[in-house]
Amino acid sequence: MNTARTPALPKLSAYTTLRLGGPARHFVSAVTSEDLVAAVREADAAGEPVLLLGGGSNLVVADAGFDGTLIEVANTGWRRDDGDVVEVEAGQNWDAFVAGLVGAGLGGLECLSGIPGSVGATPIQNVGAYGCEVAESIVSLELYDRRTREVRTLKADELGFAYRTSVLKGTDTGVVLSVRFEIREDGLSAPIRYAELARTLGVEIGARVPAAEAREAVLELRRGKGMVLDPDDHDTWSAGSFFTNPIVPSAEADGVLARITDSVGSEAPQYPAEGGVKLSAAWLIERAGFAKGYPGPGNRVSLSTKHTLALTNRGDATTEDLLALAREVRDGVYERFGVRLHPEPLLINCVI
Repeated sequence: MNTARTPALPKLSAYTTLRLGGPARHFVSAVTSEDLVAAVREADAAGEPVLLLGGGSNLVVADAGFDGTLIEVANTGWRRDDGDVVEVEAGQNWDAFVAGLVGAGLGGLECLSGIPGSVGATPIQNVGAYGCEVAESIVSLELYDRRTREVRTLKADELGFAYRTSVLKGTDTGVVLSVRFEIREDGLSAPIRYAELARTLGVEIGARVPAAEAREAVLELRRGKGMVLDPDDHDTWSAGSFFTNPIVPSAEADGVLARITDSVGSEAPQYPAEGGVKLSAAWLIERAGFAKGYPGPGNRVSLSTKHTLALTNRGDATTEDLLALAREVRDGVYERFGVRLHPEPLLINCVI
């Protein structure tokens, strides 16, 4: 097994995009799929809790850290498989992979440009942005099943994809080793569905454009919202969108929407969703009184100055500072509108 194991780890703040989190008890770096399986098996045999680390972009780790083994998923690379399918290692940096596809004249994932993190994390929460989700392109994935101690292949229809979730979310029994995506060989983007992106590109909804043009437009939009990692910009010291857009069940939607309209004097943006109506978390946060840059404890954390959905570390914050701000925003939205916001990142050894 080609893994490097250390008895202790510096604080996880060195490994997360929030720059927050205490130490782990052990640290293992797995550079191949075989190493990853072996490391998980070893920790399981020892009865050791396991935390998998990809890009660290979707983790909120407690100040106390993680009392177990942190396994860095460091297997990288991707290859063409069966013409319009590519297979990608779980530890591959997501945006570098998307850039590589576009550079090779391949399309289909360009609207997901600029998203931090690793490939293996994308199916777990069905990562999406600008009108696209990975569920639309995933063919299958290979994972290690910790219950059966076997490597399995799951097809897309077995993954239970829905808005920002899958059967893999909320459970640690499956360890993603690689993911297979269907791509477009004509070099054109997926149909543009997001109005803001269509306006930036100067095209109609549903149009297809060269994948490289779509990628650059998405990156431009993300930079404007502090959603492209930049060590010199504290607005990017975040876990991306901290709250998912809430889905109000159909039976409750009319009452909730009427309450919002009565409260703010205008109708909330709404979108059809399975089983209900999807609302904009950012819109609700702003109308509940939390503007861009809204500060948390001691000004050590704040909402991003560019985008109200991102909670940011201003340089010397603690995880508890961040959680306090998250609670204030969540509770403020609920008290004003009766809508409960739920966190998108994975909370490790902490709650809001």
